[in-house]
Amino acid sequence: MSIFSTVFNRRNTYSAKWDMLEEVYSINDASEVLPMWVADMDFAIPSVIIDALHKRMEHPLFGYSMAPEDTKTSLTNWVGEKHQLTIENEWIMFRQGVIPAIADAIEAFTEIGDKILIHTPVYPPFTSIPTNLDRKVVTSQLIEKNNSYEMDWDSFEDCLKNGVKAFILCNPHNPGGKVWDNEDLTKMAALCQRYNVLVLSDEIHSDLIFEPNKHIPMLNVAEDPNNVITFFAPTKTFNLAGIQAAAMVVPDEQKRKKLEKLAMSRGYMGLNIFSLTALQTAYEQGAPWLEELLEVLTVNIDYVVQHLSKLDGIKVSKPEGTYLVWIDYRGTGLSEKEIMDRLLTVGKLALEPGTKYGKSGEGFLRMNVACPLSTVEDGVERFVKSLQ
Repeated sequence: MSIFSTVFNRRNTYSAKWDMLEEVYSINDASEVLPMWVADMDFAIPSVIIDALHKRMEHPLFGYSMAPEDTKTSLTNWVGEKHQLTIENEWIMFRQGVIPAIADAIEAFTEIGDKILIHTPVYPPFTSIPTNLDRKVVTSQLIEKNNSYEMDWDSFEDCLKNGVKAFILCNPHNPGGKVWDNEDLTKMAALCQRYNVLVLSDEIHSDLIFEPNKHIPMLNVAEDPNNVITFFAPTKTFNLAGIQAAAMVVPDEQKRKKLEKLAMSRGYMGLNIFSLTALQTAYEQGAPWLEELLEVLTVNIDYVVQHLSKLDGIKVSKPEGTYLVWIDYRGTGLSEKEIMDRLLTVGKLALEPGTKYGKSGEGFLRMNVACPLSTVEDGVERFVKSLQ
């Protein structure tokens, strides 16, 4: 596991996580600040992917690329083995990222002024993308229970009844780490079907699940798969966000044609040679690396939960999935500005403020623990120092 204990210096590598701290947090000098905010890992990617990229670079021509059938098959086989999801290669449409793919789906299947439903708190682009496309975002707030979240079914159905055209699901849930179970997903799908609401299921964290939890694809519970578009990517699983590769799974042929037309109207050329190589290699050869990663993340999460839960006024949710820990600091009596100031100026620690995920995230912080245990220990020490 030495690859997961190695601490790399990522400063001055064009890393958003490490090199944008001054801009994101409005501070003059971030040289001593430890970033545990944006969701990418401080682990080296699988060596098999590096080897595959090196091999491709040995061929000195980098002309226009196309997605071979084998690349689609690698994803088809992966979701079949990992999630017992049966899909066809022809359903797969590649995009540079899950968020651009969701934006395409919203633009293709809704109109300006249409209502888009999301849960809150939730990943910020679920709000910003529809808003920037001149759609109206409708929110159904999740219910806090036992340091986790549950559906507010009355709120959810009320929203669906009132003209919602699409629902963006986050499964596993970011930032709460909730892995939605079969019963919840089946009911969501049935209600969306009843009210003719398209389901856009973001399953980018679906490979990062901790036992005994199990990821259930929305496509496996939907009565009509044509009413679901699912979004997958190797970028969270294998730390490839900078490579920019994602896929949308679209069972409905007519929807695929509409998405193809939208792509053509933008002159979209598909994935580049390196993202195709990385994606295929990850899905074909990355499983052993992922198995080790999940063991490391389990240790890291347990460490954070154990130590931060001892602090007065702090409650920590142990995520069922993702490498993101959702920290409740409401018991401290501190405002968001006060705790963020303490973290940045006293502890020299950059976490994400909960209101970034909507008003219902007020009183929470999000911590990314996908880093060597020594870094996690350092982050916990800085957090403790901030509250002393």
